[in-house]
Amino acid sequence: MLEGLMTGLATAFTFTNILMVIGGCLIGTFIGMLPGLGPMSIIAIMIPVAITIGDPSAALILLAGVYYGAVFGGSTSSILINAPGVASTVATSFDGYPMTRQGKAGKALTVAAISSFAGGTVGAVLLMVFAPALASVALLFHSSEYFALMVVGLSAIAAFAGTGQVSKALLMTFLGLIMATVGEGVLFNAPRFTMGIMDLQSGFGFITLAMAMFALPEAIYLVLDPNRSKTGDGASNEIKDLRITKDEAKRITPVIGRQSIQGFFIGVLPGAGATIASFLGYAVERNIASKEEQEQFGKGSVKGIAAPESANNAACTGSFVPLLTLGIPGSGTTAILLGALIALNVSPGPRLMIDEPQIFWAVIISMYLGNLVLLILNLPLIPYIAKVLAVPRNYLIPFILFFTLMGAYIGQNNATELLILVGFGVCATLLRFADYPLAPLLIGFILGPLLENNFSRAMQLYDGIGFIWERPMTLALLVLAVILVVLPSYRQRRARNRAEGVADGD
Repeated sequence: MLEGLMTGLATAFTFTNILMVIGGCLIGTFIGMLPGLGPMSIIAIMIPVAITIGDPSAALILLAGVYYGAVFGGSTSSILINAPGVASTVATSFDGYPMTRQGKAGKALTVAAISSFAGGTVGAVLLMVFAPALASVALLFHSSEYFALMVVGLSAIAAFAGTGQVSKALLMTFLGLIMATVGEGVLFNAPRFTMGIMDLQSGFGFITLAMAMFALPEAIYLVLDPNRSKTGDGASNEIKDLRITKDEAKRITPVIGRQSIQGFFIGVLPGAGATIASFLGYAVERNIASKEEQEQFGKGSVKGIAAPESANNAACTGSFVPLLTLGIPGSGTTAILLGALIALNVSPGPRLMIDEPQIFWAVIISMYLGNLVLLILNLPLIPYIAKVLAVPRNYLIPFILFFTLMGAYIGQNNATELLILVGFGVCATLLRFADYPLAPLLIGFILGPLLENNFSRAMQLYDGIGFIWERPMTLALLVLAVILVVLPSYRQRRARNRAEGVADGD
């Protein structure tokens, strides 16, 4: 490993490759801030550029920098205008935007930047140390384990349900699962629930749904509530506060540590990805928080920003384990990176570390450097980035609507997506007025196809549901899901009984 590290250092710290890191991080951060574009689109566009470069190490360093740069920068639009730049930063908006509404946009962006840096750095360390061993562990996961993992993800609905809202959260989760069935299934090449509309053959686009659930209702709220948007000198003064207090630093440090490790291991699993890692990270931290801290989640909690940001950046790094050591893409973005590797005549797999160590280790070293570059680039720019809040409401609303519509259209290159966006956006606004949580719907929509496909494969392999008790890892994950659902209710009941006992004593 030490010999590989020295080879990686020699390759990564050439002048050309340092420029590739900086260029990739800059492009990725900018793309991540724009709702709807995301790393998949820009990496696909940049593959011809990477092939032109010729050097596989430099090309992969550039593309990897774009990838984790986009995840790093995607939190900006989530925090400032409630329009997630990439799918993995949706959970960041749950507490990031409420902090912006409280005049703490600078602090929210600082927490996100530090958490992203820590998550990416911890992920790079773990990638360096455990990549070969984790590749063999990832191979132990079959369809039944992935099904159970999706169930664990769905159990996160407890984290997004307020007091007395569990039934509403369940309803929204089922609605998301139903919406995920629209279009052609992976196992059955036939349209479902498309109502004869050809444009629904591929189902609803995630970006369209995310924009409809969060960005479009926010624009409507700005129109309906003139006091919702702060403008002028007041906003400019508020965004200068970038400091994190000692108490806040003390609270987010263990969160960053836990979720960096958890996010990395989720990213290692092919098909899991940074989006699932961010939702699970948010859910876990809310469930293990004290009652007082639980009430702050969704209202501007620093833990609610630190958890998904550290988890998604660590998962982004972890997704390179199956890509480089097994040749298996862990997400849609790494699938495009796999295509780029093949186009560059590089064969990812178990022998990559032996046959071409300069590529393997240079990518890992570049991740250390890239995360440092991203922190240096983003922290000084936070006061200027956050000045979007000082834009008058007359300009801010069209700005949000433009990027929302553009993001939905670019995601599918289909004008029908705009009609779907508007329809779902109006419905989402009504649901917000009725106090229904929208996050569970998005979780159900994301995990629905993965849940269905892996359950179907497991049923075919084991000729029934016998896989649940025949595979211990599957059973353990399902037990964990039950605990995640039952634990919040148990804690609430225990707290209620304790309060009643105190009242009786009085």
